[in-house]
Amino acid sequence: MINNQRFTPRITGLGAYLPEKILSNSDLEAMVETTDDWIVSRTGMKERRIAHAEEFTSDMGAKAALIALEKAGVLATDVDLIICATLTPDYTFPSTAALLQKELGAINAAAFDVQAACSGFIYGLSIAKAYVTSGIYKNILLVASEKLSSIVNYKDRNTCVLFGDGACAALIANEGPGLVVGETSLGADGEQASLLMLPAGGARHPASLETVEKEMHFIFMDGKETFKHAVRRMEAAAKEVLEKSGLKEAEISWLIPHQANIRIIDAMAKRFSVPDERVYKTVHKYGNTSASSIGIALFDLMNEGVVNKGEHLLLVAFGAGLTWGATILTATEE
Repeated sequence: MINNQRFTPRITGLGAYLPEKILSNSDLEAMVETTDDWIVSRTGMKERRIAHAEEFTSDMGAKAALIALEKAGVLATDVDLIICATLTPDYTFPSTAALLQKELGAINAAAFDVQAACSGFIYGLSIAKAYVTSGIYKNILLVASEKLSSIVNYKDRNTCVLFGDGACAALIANEGPGLVVGETSLGADGEQASLLMLPAGGARHPASLETVEKEMHFIFMDGKETFKHAVRRMEAAAKEVLEKSGLKEAEISWLIPHQANIRIIDAMAKRFSVPDERVYKTVHKYGNTSASSIGIALFDLMNEGVVNKGEHLLLVAFGAGLTWGATILTATEE
């Protein structure tokens, strides 16, 4: 029998995890030719978290997931599906989602990874929404976790100041109080793939002595060109999702952008009529944690207890691929 019932997906539990170790701007001053003033003026970052040597993407993701499950009041054995958004998986295969399934004891859950770089949380959320809306699954655990310190070249001052480690998790269910997942807009432009990438380690350039000597296993980024695309693409995605939702900019209570750097965040915010105090920022204390950045910011915001019933939150992200996305969340008590 075909189930024609449609459900309303909502985030009923959020979690986040940040490693204990702090890498401050003064620490970076001792590592590369840079200054605190230079970093703050260009990125807005003052510190970032770094996982220890034996702490991996799955470990951080599991810690965030346990918090999300507890807040949602859902047992790991009741999870139907685990989606992990990451560009720094523990292994090329098996999936980090499968490792999370084992770590959490989610024995009834299917599991797979999503790779959309910094847009990963929104891409994963759109997948979870589709599964829940259709009635295929009831409880989906979305985890975004990144150990970017494993692919950062700490001799490159243009990139090493930007990235940190961390994880977030969200339990998406078909009932309960939380944040209703509304319209979503996704996009990609593979023509610009070379602007932001990890050159080696895949099938095109497998690991070899040559790729290691050429430092091809570290993040490469054309910062200026990436900036131009980031602002334009995020603005377009945000406006498209507002149009789909039938909402005006003034009806958005909170803007939660990907925490790439303060210049991108400020440029994005100027294009919308959201007051600066309603643009949520964590970039100063966590840096850019890629796929997990929006979820971590959302977790922090919700913990402040300032989001009221009926308020609309606009999430928007941009990352390598190029990829981008936006979605609307609406607070509900039902």
